[in-house]
Amino acid sequence: MPQPLAPEREFTMCFTSTPRGARLARRLVSHRVNDWGHPYATPANETLTLIAAELTANAVRHGHVPGRDFHLRLTLAEGVARIEVTDSRAEKRPPADPAATDPLSESGRGLLLVTALADDWGATPRRAAPGKTVWAQLRVRKERGKPR
Repeated sequence: MPQPLAPEREFTMCFTSTPRGARLARRLVSHRVNDWGHPYATPANETLTLIAAELTANAVRHGHVPGRDFHLRLTLAEGVARIEVTDSRAEKRPPADPAATDPLSESGRGLLLVTALADDWGATPRRAAPGKTVWAQLRVRKERGKPR
């Protein structure tokens, strides 16, 4: 796994492990990326928002432990945005090859989107407690005329 760069910008927050928590996380990622110089309608904002939506939805659906929240961390360093979503289920790791998902299944395509959109992604065990962190990275270009 690539080591995260020291962030120039950082946003972290805990969310309830519910669909409402995932929706709020997605919206806050979009707002924060906009504040960091990548307006809402730009490819960088839309892509990071979609990646955040998939990772947070997976944390709620597959990483939910009653009474436990999930944690989101968004960083920007040297033109690389990184989204990390940490949940409490260590035994429910994402498949190494999301393309192996059952084509007849009604779900399981979120990581295919993450694989297609992100420059890199993976999962690591949680350091301080049981669980895992699923992360994705995307190179983003500075928008012209927009401060970072």
